[in-house]
Amino acid sequence: MKAKIFFLSLVAFCALTVQAAVVDTINVRSEAMNKNVQTVIILPGNGKTTSPVIYLLHGYGGNAKTWIGIKPNLPEIADRYGIAFVCPDGKNSWYWDSPVDPSYRYETFVSKELIDYIDANYPTVKDRKGRAITGLSMGGHGAMWLSLRHKDIFGAAGSTSGEVDIRPFPNNWNMSERLGKESENQEIWDNHTAINQIDRLNNGDLALIIDCGYSDFFFEVNNDFHKKLLKYKIDHDFIVRPGAHNGEYWRNSIDYQILFFKNFFEKGNRK
Repeated sequence: MKAKIFFLSLVAFCALTVQAAVVDTINVRSEAMNKNVQTVIILPGNGKTTSPVIYLLHGYGGNAKTWIGIKPNLPEIADRYGIAFVCPDGKNSWYWDSPVDPSYRYETFVSKELIDYIDANYPTVKDRKGRAITGLSMGGHGAMWLSLRHKDIFGAAGSTSGEVDIRPFPNNWNMSERLGKESENQEIWDNHTAINQIDRLNNGDLALIIDCGYSDFFFEVNNDFHKKLLKYKIDHDFIVRPGAHNGEYWRNSIDYQILFFKNFFEKGNRK
């Protein structure tokens, strides 16, 4: 009897060991910015199974470890769904290639250099059908900005509490340092806001999900983003619920987005 119990315990231990997600903090070289960029990567299982990837972008004032701090059970989710997560440090870049500061080229980094590095060094699905991108606040803007401009790279995208239209907030969050003062650079601001990228889309180009809490100061711009998608007849999920611009909301909202992306990945595999 004792031998049987020991054997069952050993099997359970081995199963847990095999399924334990790999969490690593790495430095990814950006030639465009001539520096290394800290990135947290979470791989399901033992890190050897080919996995689709969700790129998670942090908000203003955040860093590569923001998402693992907000959602500590991301490794468990990675194991459960067989999905990898990649969380780069985007500084306060808004994920643009800044037209006024060449040291900020985060569009090039995330959409090209980071993708190439991850696909070259980890067992990932090396196709847009296995890539999604989302983020919170500034990262929600970044995810929309990057996905709408790089549909060949990302197959699905999301935003939670995203500043999907920057123009109502011209004096906030260092945006003028990246774009120049809004009052003097209106065309640049118009060209660098996510909502004005929607006309690049045809229906079906991207699987899209956006959400925002009713009490969030970005609720109106998210509602406007939703209305413009409707105007252009772009299918998307738009989720609104009680909540503010905080970690409690994001811990909940990201679960829905991960399920949305999981379904997208599975649909792609069935084709």
